[in-house]
Amino acid sequence: MAGGASLGRDFGWLWAAYAAGTLGTWVAFNALPLLAITVLHKGSAEVAALAAVGAAVGAAVALPLGPWVEFRLKRPVMIAMDLVRCAAMLSVAAAYALDRLGFVQLLVVSVVVSAADITFGAASGACLKALVPAEGRLVAQARLESTTWTATVLGPPLGGALVTLLGPVATVLVDALSYLLSAAGIRAIKGREPRPARKEGSGMRAGAAHRKGAGMRAGDLLEGWRHILAQPVLRPLFLNSVLVNGLIMATAPLLAVLMLGPLGFAPWQYGLAFAVPCIGGLIGSRLSRPLVARYGRHRVLRTSGVLRACWPVGLALVHPGVTGLVLVMAVELALITCAAVFTPVLAAHRLDLTPTDRVARTLTAWSVTAKASLAALTALWGLLAAAVGPRAAIGLAGVLLLATPLLLPREEARATANVDTCK
Repeated sequence: MAGGASLGRDFGWLWAAYAAGTLGTWVAFNALPLLAITVLHKGSAEVAALAAVGAAVGAAVALPLGPWVEFRLKRPVMIAMDLVRCAAMLSVAAAYALDRLGFVQLLVVSVVVSAADITFGAASGACLKALVPAEGRLVAQARLESTTWTATVLGPPLGGALVTLLGPVATVLVDALSYLLSAAGIRAIKGREPRPARKEGSGMRAGAAHRKGAGMRAGDLLEGWRHILAQPVLRPLFLNSVLVNGLIMATAPLLAVLMLGPLGFAPWQYGLAFAVPCIGGLIGSRLSRPLVARYGRHRVLRTSGVLRACWPVGLALVHPGVTGLVLVMAVELALITCAAVFTPVLAAHRLDLTPTDRVARTLTAWSVTAKASLAALTALWGLLAAAVGPRAAIGLAGVLLLATPLLLPREEARATANVDTCK
């Protein structure tokens, strides 16, 4: 399938919904911490808690929602999560307008949005698998990845301009509107969605239990992890992805402290250092499909997985001046390009290797683990930086990343087609 081929009108609406929500999220990037700092005058400890608590508690709240989503129509769930996120963000704007905004409310909103993000992602993955045939999923995932990086490039500057012109709550309103647009896009999907039913072969009761709203068992909460850990290809990909993303993101606050503090970079230089390399996301996502067509998924996953782990150690060498800024941009460009090749191939492969009746639970388990690991690693690396300094902590993360390719699968999946036909 050509990269520009149509995947159907229904996927077009799903893509438009994703684009609206993603752009809104990036326009409102760091909106809640910004309100905590500029309106509530909170310090670094409270702002760090806002990020960590939102991710960790949101993941815990989302955990039981995976089985709940699995046996329900996915589009109504996605619309509901959009409306929940919209209402949460509007509550912040309303409290700000009434001069009643408080830190506890920001914490609650952060948790609600985080849980809704995970639930929406699980439902949307299952929805995409139903809408797009196996041969088109890599193209679909590459388009979503390209959209993510486009929003990453455009969103924060637009958000900064809105905050400057209209005040700190402007981006919150844009984010709320983006969720409404996302819900409208999902509502416009016309294809009939089959009602999910529990598989008899998995030891679960059939769809009657679902229709009565009963039948969720404690084992359902663990089904996503059971599938991931029992799958010889998904298991190493899961461990690699969680560890790599966690180590990369855990050092982001430390690099900000180092660059904006001792190294003396101006805020605009720091922003430029991470905005320009996002072009690599567009390049990588466009390369993923032709690379897979030429070399195969397994080889592309291993090569891009190895390459994306090689670059972050270079960030420990950052130094003042133009050459230091160029170093950061070059490292980030290489890292993002390799990651943008890897991510859509992984996402498509994961859907192909997951039976339809386990997609939502598998994606929920994956996201919950990723968010919890990120929160833990961020806290751990913060303590490490306090003990040895941010540069040494960044360097240690980079060295550990060099070992993560050992977790990548060494053999190509041989049963993808059989798994993918489990409907």
